[in-house]
Amino acid sequence: MTHTNQALSNKPYLAIFALDETLIAADSASLWSEFITTKGLASKSQLAEEQELMTAYTKGTLDMNTYMQATLKPIIGMDSHTLAQLVKEFIERKIKPAFYTEAISRIEWHKRRGDKVLVISATGEHLVKPIAKMLGADDAIAINLEQINDIITGNTIGTLSYQQGKVIRMKAWIADQDIQFKGSYGYSDSINDLPLLDAVDRTFAVNPDPALALHAQMQDWTIMDWRHENNILR
Repeated sequence: MTHTNQALSNKPYLAIFALDETLIAADSASLWSEFITTKGLASKSQLAEEQELMTAYTKGTLDMNTYMQATLKPIIGMDSHTLAQLVKEFIERKIKPAFYTEAISRIEWHKRRGDKVLVISATGEHLVKPIAKMLGADDAIAINLEQINDIITGNTIGTLSYQQGKVIRMKAWIADQDIQFKGSYGYSDSINDLPLLDAVDRTFAVNPDPALALHAQMQDWTIMDWRHENNILR
C-alpha cells in the first residue's frame, strides 16, 4: 500500500442525514407548531398557515423566508433559556417517540466505523441541534436564528439550509473542519434535497417522496424504507 493510500484509508467518511421524515416519522417544524399552539403561544390561524405552507414544501415550491417569518412569530421576544426549556419538553413528548429505529441503527453503524455524522435540516437550529445531539450526531446544520441580548428577534441569519443552501452550508462546514474526509454518504426523503444528494458520493433515498423515488430509480440510487409501523419508537 502506498503512503497516499494509507493516508486515505485513515480518513473517516462523512455521513449526512436530513432530519424530518428521514430520521423521524414526522416533520419536526410542524410538530413544533402544533405543540406551541397547545401551549397557547400560537393561534389556530397561525397553525393553519404553517400547514398551508408545508403543502408548498411538499411540492418543492416553498419560499423558506416566508415560512420562517410565519413560524418564528410565536417566539419573538422569548429569551433563549425559556425557548430551550420549551424545546426540551417538546423533544421528550413529541420527537423521541417518532425516531425511526432503523435510523438510529444506521447512525450507530456509521459511528462504529469511525465516520462523522452530520444532520442538515431546513428547520430552525433551536429544534435541529438538540434533536441531532440526542440522535448521537457529531454536529448539525440548520437555519440560524438571530438573537439580540439573548432574545429571539424572529429573523434568520446567513444562508438558509434549504435546497441548494444545504450544499453551500455543507461545503462551508467541511472547510472549517480540521480533518479531511475519504468520501460522503447522503440520506434524505425529499426532492427538495436533490442538490445535496447530487453532491455526495454515496446516495440513499430514505422514505422517499414520490418525486425523489422516481429520480432515485432513474439514477439507480439505493432506496431504503424505514416507515413500517414496528420501526417507530412509541
